Amino acid sequence: MDITDRKQESEKLLQSEARYKAILDAIPDLMFRINRDGQYLDFKGEGANATTEYEQIVGKNLRDLLPEDVAAKSLEAIAKTLDSRTLQTCEYQLPTESGMRDYEARLVVCGEDEVLAIVRDITEKNKSKNSLRSLAEKFSKAFNCSPNSITISTLKEGRFIEVNDSFVRLSGYSRSEAIGRTAIELGIWVNLSDRTRLLQELQLNGVVRNLEFEFRKKSGEVAIGMVSAEIIDLDGCECLLAVDRDITERKHSEELLRLGAQRDRLLTETLARIRNSLKLEEILQTTVTEVRQFLQADRVFIGLNHEQLGAKILAESVEPNYPSILDCKIQEDPTVLAEFKRLLTTHRVRVVEDITQMEAPAKIKAHYQQFQTRATLAVPIMLGEEFFGALIANQCGSARHWQPMEIDLLIQLSQQLAIAIQQAQLYQELAKLNTNLEDQVKERTAQLQQKMQELQELHQVKDVVLHTISHELKTSVMGTLMVLKNLLNEQVVKKDKGDQEMFFPLSLDSIPVPRKIIERMIQGNECQLSRIYSLVELHTSVSEGVALNKRSVKFNAVFKKSFKDLEPVLTQNQATLVNLVPEDLPDITADPAQLQRVLVNLVIHSLQQNPPGLKLTLNAKVERGTIQVQIQDNGVGMSQLECDRLFDLYVRDPQAGFSTGNGLKLYLCRQIIEAHGGGIGACSKPKRGLKFWFTLPLRQS
Repeated sequence: MDITDRKQESEKLLQSEARYKAILDAIPDLMFRINRDGQYLDFKGEGANATTEYEQIVGKNLRDLLPEDVAAKSLEAIAKTLDSRTLQTCEYQLPTESGMRDYEARLVVCGEDEVLAIVRDITEKNKSKNSLRSLAEKFSKAFNCSPNSITISTLKEGRFIEVNDSFVRLSGYSRSEAIGRTAIELGIWVNLSDRTRLLQELQLNGVVRNLEFEFRKKSGEVAIGMVSAEIIDLDGCECLLAVDRDITERKHSEELLRLGAQRDRLLTETLARIRNSLKLEEILQTTVTEVRQFLQADRVFIGLNHEQLGAKILAESVEPNYPSILDCKIQEDPTVLAEFKRLLTTHRVRVVEDITQMEAPAKIKAHYQQFQTRATLAVPIMLGEEFFGALIANQCGSARHWQPMEIDLLIQLSQQLAIAIQQAQLYQELAKLNTNLEDQVKERTAQLQQKMQELQELHQVKDVVLHTISHELKTSVMGTLMVLKNLLNEQVVKKDKGDQEMFFPLSLDSIPVPRKIIERMIQGNECQLSRIYSLVELHTSVSEGVALNKRSVKFNAVFKKSFKDLEPVLTQNQATLVNLVPEDLPDITADPAQLQRVLVNLVIHSLQQNPPGLKLTLNAKVERGTIQVQIQDNGVGMSQLECDRLFDLYVRDPQAGFSTGNGLKLYLCRQIIEAHGGGIGACSKPKRGLKFWFTLPLRQS
């Protein structure tokens, strides 16, 4: 019998079975063949990570292996599959060693009252699905609850796919008005260049962060926003996710801060100019220029309306496209000036935002029209209660709302300008006074020069008189001394009846004169000669200074020379001089002859002011770079007031305790010591003696 066809069919069946077996083996899911009653007819678990053995499944019923609710659900799905002859799915959970797991069973008819159930573990899939669902819910909440406007639009056309509630509040457009339309169609973009910039940055970087732009709301109001955007894929379509934030208030605050800082700077600089400069025209011109720049106004000027100075414009800064007010003839109409003054002094600030909407006299409106003024802000410049002028800002191109900060700036500047104007007035008055004072000074200087010339002539006369008188006096006194001394030498001694010595000249016709009278006459003439020398020396020291011949000397050597000169006077006055000056005193640079005069004059002064028997002590020490010399006596002393005046130059009372000649010598002592760079003085207490002191600088090495 020919069985070729049967063999071929058999081979085809085997090949088909092998293919199906390979497909089944490749499927990683569990597969069960189950009848309508729920009995497992076959089981395939290879490749599905199944831990249940074949023998544990086949021949058993669903109710034996599955929880009751899962078994009932599975039998219902089997019946529905067999009755409808369509694919059915069934999801359920089973407890496992690793916890509760989710499964999905797909059921198809595979025989008479039999189904094939393909079971897959969908635990991880459900977790991912739940995570995505949770994420979607979070995104939805964030999208709808965000205080910032969030939109999703197509990248190519920019049509809104979704917008949140914040977008509705911010833009004024409802969701139905926005979705399906573009921002350009809604008129949201104020400047299309901002959208172009956004797209360019997206193409370059893929994202946009904090891009500032202006947007227009449905009401027409323009606001400032900050947008951040990214390109996202939405069901295969490139879309733009944009987050917008309204920063209008922040930008306004920043602008106010910037303007506030600029205003403070302007006020500070104006005040500094006023303090540092007296050039009023320069101050006013700089002020109007900077105020116009700050206000971005078309014209700013300062007007003057003073009773004494008249009406004029002091300074102006104006946009070139508008007429200058410097040539204004407003002063020709006093009624207009009076009305402006009344308005400013009554209200102190005049704010007009639109000239066309205000009520005003026809002449004032004509004035505004002449200079194309649409809005004006004016504040008066007051000097106390006196109206001086006004600081005025004009807007010519359009009406304008004047901000409180701008009004405050002009008020403060007007106060500073009042100070500047008052300062300039005071300066002008001071300049006039200075001019008068300069004239007076010149006149007084001329008078003083004349007096100085006269004084110089008097000094010349005085010098001539002093020289002449001193020369004549010296000649006369010296002649008298010579005659008296010769007379004293030529006398003879005789005794009178009372055995008293009488002196007679050689001429027998002369009247006899006692010797003591002649000696007193000689002594008086010598004192007179000494005063003449002192006066001449005093005049020389005052006019030419004390002449010094300085050299290095030892102070002890100066004292010893002075002691020799003083010995006759000390003996005559029965006085003693004790020397306590140390031998090791350092050298000094001085004129020894002048120092000797100082020592001799001081000692002689003490001798002349005290009775015989005076004791003097001379001492010296080195202190603070000088030699300090003291001459102490034990005489009657004097008051401190007398000590303070002892070395002054004045003529003593004839009844004073010592003569004018001695006073001149003490004055010369001070001149000599001060010429050496030292000082001199005296101190005393009544009946406790007088102490002279003077200092001399040490020799510089």
